[in-house]
Amino acid sequence: MSIQHSSVVAAPIADVFAWHARPGAFTRLAPPWQPISLRAEADSLENGTAVLQLPGGLSWVSRHDPEGYSPPHRFVDELTAAGPSSLPVAALLNWRHSHEFAEVGPTQTRVTDRVTTPIGSRALRPMFRYRHRQLAEDLAAHRQATKHGMTPMTIAVTGSSGLVGSALCAFLTTGGHTVIRLVRREVHGPLEREWNPLAPSATLLDDIDAVVHLAGASIAGRFTTRHKRAIRDSRVEPTRLLAGVAAASRSGPKVFVSSSAIGIYGADRGEENLSENSSHGDDFLARVVSDWEDATSPARAAGIRVAAIRTGIVQSAHGGSLKIYRPLFTLGVGGRIAGGHQWVSWIDIDDLLDIYNRALFDDRVAGPVNAVSPHPVRNAEYARTLARVLRRPAIVPVPALGPRMILGAEGSRNLVEGGQFVNPAALAAINHTFRREDLESSLRHQLGRYLR
Repeated sequence: MSIQHSSVVAAPIADVFAWHARPGAFTRLAPPWQPISLRAEADSLENGTAVLQLPGGLSWVSRHDPEGYSPPHRFVDELTAAGPSSLPVAALLNWRHSHEFAEVGPTQTRVTDRVTTPIGSRALRPMFRYRHRQLAEDLAAHRQATKHGMTPMTIAVTGSSGLVGSALCAFLTTGGHTVIRLVRREVHGPLEREWNPLAPSATLLDDIDAVVHLAGASIAGRFTTRHKRAIRDSRVEPTRLLAGVAAASRSGPKVFVSSSAIGIYGADRGEENLSENSSHGDDFLARVVSDWEDATSPARAAGIRVAAIRTGIVQSAHGGSLKIYRPLFTLGVGGRIAGGHQWVSWIDIDDLLDIYNRALFDDRVAGPVNAVSPHPVRNAEYARTLARVLRRPAIVPVPALGPRMILGAEGSRNLVEGGQFVNPAALAAINHTFRREDLESSLRHQLGRYLR
C-alpha cells in the first residue's frame, strides 16, 4: 500500500532540505502523542541510521538509502533489522519512506511524503499533518528571526533533557544554531560541558553567545519539607552562581534567558488580570520564583540582557498536565477539578519555544515575560475542550478532597485548586504572534485530533 501526503511551505528548497539534514529534525517532526522516543539520530540523510525506542523494549531501525539520496530533492529511509530488539518489527512490517522536495518558486517548496507500508492511511494521516505543520511553522519562525537580524549563535542550555529543554534544543539546532548542553553527568562529545550547579567552572560559558537556563526540580508532588527544599535549592543558588559565571566571563554571553513561572503571582489571584507589573504573591512558590528571578542579578549588573520567562501551564502530550489528563479523559473519567471555576493560564509548547527564541534575538525582550496564551480558560472550560477534542464526555468532576489527599493541602492549593488570569502584556507590546492562541487548536495539534 502506498500513502502520499503533500503541502507547500513558504521557504526555498535549499532551506527546507537543509532543515531536514540538521540535528533535531526528527525530534521536531515526531508526533508527541505517539509512544516513540529517539535513541539515536541519523548522522546523514544519505546513508545514516536512526534508532527509535518503541514500547515493550522493541526498536525501529531506520536506514537511509544512498540510492534514494538526491539533494535537495529527495532522501529515503526504510525499516531494517539490526539486533534482536528490532527483528520483530522488521519481520512484521514493511516501511519505505521517500521525502521529496520540489521548487514551486524562489520562496516556496512542495514537500511530499510517499510511504510504502501495510499501515493504513487513516492511521498515518494525523502524523503527516503534524509533521508538515511543524515544518512550516518552524521555518517561518526561523525566517522571522533572520529578518530581525539573528545569525547563527552558540547557545548554552541547562535542563536540556526536560520537556521544554529537549524540544528547544531541537528547534535551535534545526535553525542552524550550535547548542552546548550543560550537563551534570559525564560529558559525551564537544557539544556538552560538565556543569556543577553549586560549583560551576569559571570557564563554563567561555565562547558562548547566549544562555538558556531551564534546570530546576519538578514542582509536582506533595509539598513536604524535603520537596520544597528541592524546589528552592535547585533554582535559586544555581541560578545566582551561573549568572555570576556569565558576568565574569570575558568571552561569555550577551544574553541570559532564565526560566521562571507564573506562580510568582501567588497560588490564587481570583479574577485579577495579571501583567508583568502586577504584585507578587506571598506563598511558598511565589517567594521561590521571586528569589529565582532575583538570582539573575549578577548577569544584569554586568550589562548582560536578562529575560525571565514566566511560563504558564505547558500543553504537550509528551509531559506536564496534558500527559496526565489525556488517559483519564480517553477513558471517559475526566472532568472539572475542585469546582472548575479557577483560571488556567496555559501555553502551547511550540509557542513557548518561539518566546525563548525571540528572547535570544530581540533586544526588547528583557525583564519578566509572561509566557501564556492571550486566552486563559477556566478549569471547567479546559475539561470540556479536552473532552470535545478526544470525543469523550467530561462528566466526572473531581472534588477538592481528591487532590488534597494526594498532594496535601498546600500542594493542592498551588497545583490544582488555585488559578491566575495572566496576560502576556510584554509580548503584546512588541506585537508578538502566537502559533496557537486558542486552547482547542493547541490540543488538537498536540494530540493529533485534527478536524477534517
